[in-house]
Amino acid sequence: MCSAILAVVGVIVVPTTATATGPGTVLAWGANGQGQLGDGTTTGRLTPVQVTGIDEITAVAAGESTGYAMAWGAVQAWGDNSHNELGDGTTTDRLTPVQVSDLVDVIAVGAGAHNGYAVRSDGTAWAWGENSDGAVGDGTTVNRSTPVQVSDLTDVISVAGGMHTGYAVRSDGTAWAWGFNNAGQLGDGTTTSRSTPVQVSNLTQVKAVAGGVYRGYALRDDGTVWAWGSNSFGALGNGTTTDSLTPVPVSGLTQIIAIAAGSNSGYALRSDGTVWAWGYNYVGQLGDGTTTNSPTPVQVSGLTRVAAIAAGAYTGYALRRDGTVRAWGSNAGGALGDGTNTNRPTPAQVTGLSGISAIAGGGLSGYAVH
Repeated sequence: MCSAILAVVGVIVVPTTATATGPGTVLAWGANGQGQLGDGTTTGRLTPVQVTGIDEITAVAAGESTGYAMAWGAVQAWGDNSHNELGDGTTTDRLTPVQVSDLVDVIAVGAGAHNGYAVRSDGTAWAWGENSDGAVGDGTTVNRSTPVQVSDLTDVISVAGGMHTGYAVRSDGTAWAWGFNNAGQLGDGTTTSRSTPVQVSNLTQVKAVAGGVYRGYALRDDGTVWAWGSNSFGALGNGTTTDSLTPVPVSGLTQIIAIAAGSNSGYALRSDGTVWAWGYNYVGQLGDGTTTNSPTPVQVSGLTRVAAIAAGAYTGYALRRDGTVRAWGSNAGGALGDGTNTNRPTPAQVTGLSGISAIAGGGLSGYAVH
């Protein structure tokens, strides 16, 4: 799954509900100060509302205050555009979706805090948005208001973003990273930022990546999870709080089938349908009923039969096999979608959602595809 990171707080929230009206409809809830809910307003919502004007969507992703959706080989975006996150050639925030310029044949979409990422059917990776530290990966540090190709990457199958850092998985099972590297989040053994991709060291058989704030995560074919970069609050999950410039295994995780990353917390879905979390927990984002940080994974309470996971800045999300969605952690701006602003250290049901096929987490907003 694709994650999104550190968010700016401060919105008025108003309870409302919406019913999905067609296949591939996107629903959103939570903070909306930059229009990231895509409903034509900047009014925060405590329960889901429909993103205006798009359907037949197959995937969603979210940045700090920007939403992305993919359908028929194109990408739509809405919300904050102060760093060119929408890829439409402007810096104008959009309260409803606009098409990302010049992207066709897209098969996967991802997001960083202030960047959009996409994979085309020819195996190339594309990026746009904030680029002061090279997060676009085109060899420059110039912001890009429309997509440019990430340099020197072929046979890409998936992409993800962190805080000013991009990640990709190639079909040969290698992981690659580019952008900001202050804490070793590129995983190449250095703290040197890179404006073009470098290979993450000592990782093979990778099938998915995720990015947090100054750290990366990888899921390998053998069901193990690896992490590198900043280890604040134990977010690498290896039992320590020591940063690592190369990948280390997250302790005790096996049979993992999906991963997600919050600002300073990691999440993993096991094949038995349980969810595990580690790292920062000050508002209950580990979902274990406490607000105690954990440098090793703990089980999210009361969750079974989970099919997919996602994370916002300080919120975890789970899509159950029955098509309903659960959320836990910070409820600032209504990020839990349960009709309140009350933080929850254990999962609560997102109001009014059923028949959901995909989820994503933004800074303080959640997204679902009906």
